[in-house]
Amino acid sequence: MVLDEMRDQHNALAGFPQGDDTLWTGAPGNYTDSEAPAALAVVRELVNQGRFADATEAATHLFGGQSEVYQPLGDINLEFGASSQAYDSYKRELDLHTATVLVTYNIGEVRYMREHFCSNPHQVIVTMISANIPGQVSCTMSLSSQLKNNVIVTNANELVMEGICPSQRPRLRNGNSNDVTGIKFAAVLGLQIGGNTAKATVVNDQQLRLDNADWVVLVVAASSSFNGPFVNPADSELDPTSIALNTLNLTRNLTYDQLKAAHLDDYQHLFYRLTIQLSRGLKDTHSLLTEKERPNEEVGVEIRTSADRVKSFSIDEDPSLVELLFQYGRYLFISCSRPGTQVSNLQGIWNQDVAPAWDAAPHLNINLQMNYWPALPCNLSECQEPLFDFLASLAVNGSKTAKVNYQSSGWVTHHVTDIWAKSSAFLKNPKHAVWPMGGAWLCTHLWEHYQFSLDKNKAYPLLEGCATFLVDWLIEGQGGYLETNPSTSPEHAFLTPDGQPASVSYSTTMDILIIREVFSAVLLSAEVLGKSDTDLVKNIKKALPRLPPIQIARDRTIMEWALDFQDPEVHHRHLSHLFGLYPGHTITLEKNADVCEAAANSLYKRGEDGPGWSTTWKMALWARLFNSENAYRMVLKLITLVPPGEKVDFEGGLYNNLWTAHPPFQIDANFGFTAAIAEMLLQSTQNDLYLLPALPRDKWTRGCVKGLRARGDVTVNICWDEGELQEALLWSNHGNSVTRLHYGGLVTAIAVCSSTVYKFNRGLECLEAWPLGK
Repeated sequence: MVLDEMRDQHNALAGFPQGDDTLWTGAPGNYTDSEAPAALAVVRELVNQGRFADATEAATHLFGGQSEVYQPLGDINLEFGASSQAYDSYKRELDLHTATVLVTYNIGEVRYMREHFCSNPHQVIVTMISANIPGQVSCTMSLSSQLKNNVIVTNANELVMEGICPSQRPRLRNGNSNDVTGIKFAAVLGLQIGGNTAKATVVNDQQLRLDNADWVVLVVAASSSFNGPFVNPADSELDPTSIALNTLNLTRNLTYDQLKAAHLDDYQHLFYRLTIQLSRGLKDTHSLLTEKERPNEEVGVEIRTSADRVKSFSIDEDPSLVELLFQYGRYLFISCSRPGTQVSNLQGIWNQDVAPAWDAAPHLNINLQMNYWPALPCNLSECQEPLFDFLASLAVNGSKTAKVNYQSSGWVTHHVTDIWAKSSAFLKNPKHAVWPMGGAWLCTHLWEHYQFSLDKNKAYPLLEGCATFLVDWLIEGQGGYLETNPSTSPEHAFLTPDGQPASVSYSTTMDILIIREVFSAVLLSAEVLGKSDTDLVKNIKKALPRLPPIQIARDRTIMEWALDFQDPEVHHRHLSHLFGLYPGHTITLEKNADVCEAAANSLYKRGEDGPGWSTTWKMALWARLFNSENAYRMVLKLITLVPPGEKVDFEGGLYNNLWTAHPPFQIDANFGFTAAIAEMLLQSTQNDLYLLPALPRDKWTRGCVKGLRARGDVTVNICWDEGELQEALLWSNHGNSVTRLHYGGLVTAIAVCSSTVYKFNRGLECLEAWPLGK
């Protein structure tokens, strides 16, 4: 993050592709409890007796401790002095085309420029400071951290900061850690200096002072001693200082232009796979201007900041801002989740606090899943690899939790986890903690990966282990059905028939919908892999028909719980009972229109208010119902300016840098927005492709999107005019992956050959076909 205060600047070290996303408190834990089976038996009996309030109280004995806390590495501090000098033409912007931050301003006749980027290929942060007049660049540079640290200057004029994370959560409240068992870290800053009059000196043994340079390039590398979720920091043999210095050394002979070229090749290879235009104008929709001082005098048109654009959106409904926010989500996703990194957490990777909201920990009852919703439809499949790596770690610890806590096979995890792959229930209210479905929901991403890529080589054992636990978790219930007990609907509560608040019952709708999705995925996967004769497959085939059906309540909404309890919070932020509509596929307009009607009633009942992630989930749900009007209402709801601050609220909106607000900042809605817009423009199932299913035709009358991905390893380009389809191109690397194409009320059967591009008109007539790449 570039936290620029005109000439004095702080670059928060939250942009490292590797390094600071591994800074957490704590160490590997024990996620088992030998007393849990007895506690589970008590809870189940109370549920069977209909004593749901007592069962909720008894469920506190199933808790498994708190998660650990994500930590900020530190800051690069640049002090330029001369604060009394007048400046003008100040501008700070983020260019999504190049993933660079540019800061410019004038002092007298001197035009200053700072350019920042974070290089994934070289694993460094790079800053170029220059001026249009030689010898005008002077500043003092330092490194700092809120964590326990020490800074030195080497003989090579490099700043080296070494530090350590707290080893226990309580130390966050009591100052820095005093022991040596936390994760160690290091950051190293090196310089490239230009100009005949340039001079670098050491200040107070901890700072570097640069005077009279033409330009300077700062290159910063960082690393930590984290060596995986199963290695205690005290046992790690990794030396973060040596690693960071070696990383920096690899850049010594590279110029700024070479570093930037490698960065652009890496980033643009991903970013340019997908383009979108929803507006008629020619304005650049890929520049996020966060601050400006004056109008653009060269063209006589005022430059509007992102905050100004958000403020006016309720009036002008500028489609280019929607384009920007869509691509901003893809930029953020590329920037925080790459092969070899950790999964993106509640704040992605961008955290400045030692005690961030909700520990910035991955939450598995919507938030982490939403972070990865854009990966497949928005053509960034490589960026979800950290999720699969994390799932593999959760399965290791989760198998122990399943065996000891639940006396079950397979693996399980709950609603909050951390870098140590915590798999046990969280230490909190039962409506949060008693939810062993976190791993199961994550496993639906494994099946989605296959559906989009047709790649048979990933992750079936993880899916298999998850389903094995679910088979064991199901028990005999009422009416001949199998049930889950105990069961909660994430973070929501109900009133018992005698008016008591409770959250624990049996067979909540979300439980059953997730289990259906996982079981179906296993059966289809097993068929693809030729493993349909296994005991697991046989058990799933027996269990599926015995799962309870979706129930419709008296008010014609989908029931959230197995019984039609009174809901004391009808506008609750979670939409768990609609999981089967989105992101699941149990509820579709084609298969069960009556249930879709109940889903729409449920959305109306929930209302439009809620945190950012809830708003974008509603966008996607309305899109699945082909309801463009209400999907667009959620766009309007999200694009509302929220003032900065730390107050916890549930009203959503955007900050002036277009981060999405809970409040406070949570990154999930940025990703959810991108995924939901994609869902409005293109939807797919295993055999069907739907063009412009929820396009708000009177709002985005003309547009084009190129590079969206669909199930069946299909890539799609769509253009429309006057709210109607103009043409669509589609191609696949696998033949016969899609059999029906839909637009409006039109349906046509198609046969797709491998590596062939097909062009369709608004009547879904195939006009021509040609080899891919021609």
